[in-house]
Amino acid sequence: MRVTLLGTGDTTGTPTVGCECDTCREARARGVERTRFSVHVENDRTGESLLIDFSPDFRQQFLTHEVPLPDAGLITHVHFDHIDGLGNAYRVFDDLPVHAADETDPKTGQSVAETVASKFDYLDRISVRAQTPFETFRTCGLDVTLVPVEHPPLLCYGLTIEDSETGAKLSLSGDTSYGIPEDSRSVLSDPDLLLAEAIVPASLCQHHPLGGKHFDDEGVPRTFGTKHMTREGALALADDLNAEQTRLVHTAHYYPVEEAFEEPLAVDGEVYKL
Repeated sequence: MRVTLLGTGDTTGTPTVGCECDTCREARARGVERTRFSVHVENDRTGESLLIDFSPDFRQQFLTHEVPLPDAGLITHVHFDHIDGLGNAYRVFDDLPVHAADETDPKTGQSVAETVASKFDYLDRISVRAQTPFETFRTCGLDVTLVPVEHPPLLCYGLTIEDSETGAKLSLSGDTSYGIPEDSRSVLSDPDLLLAEAIVPASLCQHHPLGGKHFDDEGVPRTFGTKHMTREGALALADDLNAEQTRLVHTAHYYPVEEAFEEPLAVDGEVYKL
């Protein structure tokens, strides 16, 4: 299993358009980017590949990184930075199955699968495949399981991708607070690689109108506001899940410049062989 991090940033990415903060300037000086979130997973046994979330930066990502176009896709939730890149399927794919959860979201009245189908009803070359959380399905020769996480007010999902032939396991937290349900944590546990959302360091919770939550024994918030993990929360989750290796993704340009490029914060283009 070959995992390529196409997009490791949050909803505005780093550098952020029009921003001259120290972190954005340093990113430009280093020539690194954190575009909107997307992960490419290639089954090197079959040559097939799966794309997790369709970033608005889809075109740039596939022109920049040496990965094949996906044979299938998966959408974790319906925020624009995870779904709007699907419009790039126009004139690019002949047939693209796109997997998404089938649970009805009380906030929208639709499941993620239904939202994808209605939003992109003009794309006759994609077919939406509704999947039930906790029920493993196979795509691209890999076993995928969606699990609910905590990203109010919308339903959102983390997931695992496993290769039954090699035993390799990738877990993605999805966009979430630290308050991931125990049954979801059980599925996510013991990955070879964990991609954990870590939007900002815990020190910035003081600037959020709602502060932080899910405090550790030393009073450090593991959740920023209500729906994203802090760096400290993501690292605590990695310990909880017994992850062999962890990369922090979906990070914002609000990280102080002296912390923004430290390990284990990921940048676009990283490749992992599991």
